[in-house]
Amino acid sequence: MSLRDKLDELMPGWERWYPSVFDAAYDLGLIRARVCPPSQLLLSSRHAGINSEAIEAFRERWAIEHDPEVDGPDPRQPARGRSRRPPPSRKLRMWRP
Repeated sequence: MSLRDKLDELMPGWERWYPSVFDAAYDLGLIRARVCPPSQLLLSSRHAGINSEAIEAFRERWAIEHDPEVDGPDPRQPARGRSRRPPPSRKLRMWRP
């Protein structure tokens, strides 16, 4: 059901009172604005928040603590195949033209 159909069901003749569908829907409580900080006004930030909420809900639903596909390697376990020693340093030579 579209927003316009819901408005027609709640208040027939809403077009006489409101200039737009969104004004009518807001006044009748069909849609509501979410207050957010300015840093979340970018779409990528908003989508990242929604994505993390969805992942968290999925984890709670299925009792998943860590998913390597989403979170990367588990920080509690040592990485396989990597040496903990730093790589050997190379000696630098002076450049001669």
